[in-house]
Amino acid sequence: MASSPLYIVLCSGEHEKLQMAAMMASVGAVSERPVEVFVSMNAILAFAKDAPAADARYQGGAFSKLLKEKRAPDAITLFRQGKALGDLKLWACSMALDVKGWELSALVDDLFDGALGLTKFLSDAENGQFITL
Repeated sequence: MASSPLYIVLCSGEHEKLQMAAMMASVGAVSERPVEVFVSMNAILAFAKDAPAADARYQGGAFSKLLKEKRAPDAITLFRQGKALGDLKLWACSMALDVKGWELSALVDDLFDGALGLTKFLSDAENGQFITL
């Protein structure tokens, strides 16, 4: 039996939450589980094309500092790996893009599958497991 899809709403810009979403998404995808991630609010700022390098891109608590010191894989790298090795889709929140005055082209290249509204994402997520970070 196929695994039920995993739907993640990522709205926090905290490093620890971005990292956990990336880990869950990539592990789920490489484990042959469909995964969709909806990126909104402060989280979308970490995906800006002109954001600083990984060591300055993420903000957080003590664990963020450890992740940086130990050179843990970057969340964006983990999302890319999940997409390359499994069924992982990332959606940029259309409202967050509108509020920022951004187009998809303002986000890191070749990561997002498009822009999507929350209503559509929630409708799609009705038959899967739902997590908010």
